[in-house]
Amino acid sequence: MSDLVFSIRQRYLQTLDAIAASARKVGREPESIRLVVVTKLQPIEVVETAIEAGAKILGENYPEEAVEKITKLKSQTKVEWHIIGHVQSRKARLVANHFALFHTLDSLKLAERVDRFAAEFNRVLPVLLEFNVGGEESKSGWDASDETRWTDLLSDLNSVASLTHLQVRGLMTMPPLSTDPEAARPYFQRLRRLQGFLAKHVPRVEWRELSMGTSADYSVAVEEGATFVRVGQAILGPRPRHGD
Repeated sequence: MSDLVFSIRQRYLQTLDAIAASARKVGREPESIRLVVVTKLQPIEVVETAIEAGAKILGENYPEEAVEKITKLKSQTKVEWHIIGHVQSRKARLVANHFALFHTLDSLKLAERVDRFAAEFNRVLPVLLEFNVGGEESKSGWDASDETRWTDLLSDLNSVASLTHLQVRGLMTMPPLSTDPEAARPYFQRLRRLQGFLAKHVPRVEWRELSMGTSADYSVAVEEGATFVRVGQAILGPRPRHGD
């Protein structure tokens, strides 16, 4: 085992241990949380190393970059590729064809476009809906920052739920950036309350998944109900400078 594989494997296992500890702290089963190793902007050699170190789900932000990696690593059939970044409408075809889960579906317009392409590929694409729980103008997603206006979301969400080539599985969010993990907790709690609201008002969807938490705050996210956490640099190290 090379030094790079060893160091990445150590950090990968340490992250899994931390997830398990946070889960047990609040009475959850560690197996109910899946770790997405974020490989965006990492060279193919690092991605191969992550797989060798044990990573089972890889998260990418940019569809074209991801498809290039998927093509080069097509022999790695046991690895799941997830898209976890904002997707432009013109990239919808790539998302519909190449990914096991789309975490960041953020509008009805994009949903209809991805659904159309998924139909062309004769598949049903699992998706999570992205919600902006912090009300930041820079963030994508349906605005869910004002809990008194959640009923305003229902028209769009019922329309998304009715699309026959998408399978809505839950919710995703990115809280406002902070160096303090605890600062994210209220936003994770809000997403979980939204999950309960939608389970009641859009019952045709199970809403069982919550994708929330990154390198900075994934332990708090697990305590608040995350079923997917997205961790990159804490496992793989810094991204190449050209990608900053």
